[in-house]
Amino acid sequence: MNQADFTVTMLVNQTPHEVFNAVNNVRGWWSETLEGDTHHAQDEFVYRYKDLHYSKHRLTEVVPDKKVVWLITDSRLSFLRHDPEEWTGTTISFEITPKNDQTELRFIHHGLLPEIECYDACSNAWSRYLNSLRSLITTGKGQPHKKE
Repeated sequence: MNQADFTVTMLVNQTPHEVFNAVNNVRGWWSETLEGDTHHAQDEFVYRYKDLHYSKHRLTEVVPDKKVVWLITDSRLSFLRHDPEEWTGTTISFEITPKNDQTELRFIHHGLLPEIECYDACSNAWSRYLNSLRSLITTGKGQPHKKE
């Protein structure tokens, strides 16, 4: 892990199993309009937001109750001027660790660095979606993008 990679850590009262299930319910916290599967190694899914964001993700590592890793195999962020494919080849990891009677979830977007064009907009968006994931974990209801 690069220290500058966008990272968010949260501590919740739910079990690692509950956190793992919420992470894999990507439609429940990111977007109801995802295309594809989000549960098993080698599953692929596509996220689209209007004509601004397209990204294709492959689950490269799925360790029940411990870790999930996505590789972004293709992307187009049309709001970027210099490199709309900045996300392609980056990875996203969700690391789940028991901490006393709580569970720590560490989200890392490996390659989302402060010096790249997308950092401000993308880190702000991730923060919103990670709040949605926290809500899904703690209340059973996230705030994903709804189907239009």
